[in-house]
Amino acid sequence: MAFAGVLKDADITAALAACKDADSFKYKDFFAKVGLSGKSTEEVKKAFFVIDQDKSGFIEEAELKLFLQVFSAGARALTDAETKAFLKAGDADGDGMIGLDEFAALVKS
Repeated sequence: MAFAGVLKDADITAALAACKDADSFKYKDFFAKVGLSGKSTEEVKKAFFVIDQDKSGFIEEAELKLFLQVFSAGARALTDAETKAFLKAGDADGDGMIGLDEFAALVKS
């Protein structure tokens, strides 16, 4: 499990179940349910590097679309509307990507 030592399997399962329907993903709810919003800065950083699949140092739109699948391979992809809203919420500097500091701020918001 990619999030071993950071997140609990039961929390991941519950968070994914809560947003299994299209257009039901709300990042604040997801971060709270999965337990990430209550984690330390170091643990949030570890999660960022798991989500940054291409190891670019940023989470791009394509990675956001498949965000839920990072938590479980069988999870759905985010809809285009969910992806764009997620990116807009996290991209504080407007560069079209979410950096580590932006991700940490989004998780803690």
